[in-house]
Amino acid sequence: MTDRYTPAQIYSLVFGATLLLAGILGFVADASFDAGSNVQGSNFIAFEVNGWHNLVHIASGALGLALWRNAATARTFALGFGAVYAVVTLWGFIDGNDVLGLIPVNTADNVLHLAIAAAGIAAGLMSRSTERAPQGGTARPA
Repeated sequence: MTDRYTPAQIYSLVFGATLLLAGILGFVADASFDAGSNVQGSNFIAFEVNGWHNLVHIASGALGLALWRNAATARTFALGFGAVYAVVTLWGFIDGNDVLGLIPVNTADNVLHLAIAAAGIAAGLMSRSTERAPQGGTARPA
């Protein structure tokens, strides 16, 4: 698979599928849509989630899955998603309780968000927005 796809495409596919599944399963743990400075969630594995957090995961995952097949869109997703998650990570570490008064976070969330951000930025930087032609052949259409 790595010979045919860029690191950004693999990132978009893997994180897209994982986040979509996590968002759907997260509703089992907590489907509430509370908001405010004291927003609370429930633990899903080690991560704090609520309905808003689950929707963010579903939307993020769906976007990754929608963009993974094209090298240029996957690279844009990986870099953009990595940058957004870097901001979310900083916000989570600084606030310690929630992001935007909607998304509850705990230390496990912050560490995971940091890993997602770093992996996205790395995958995006390691990828070309256009595919190179394989040796002795032509590039496959994006």
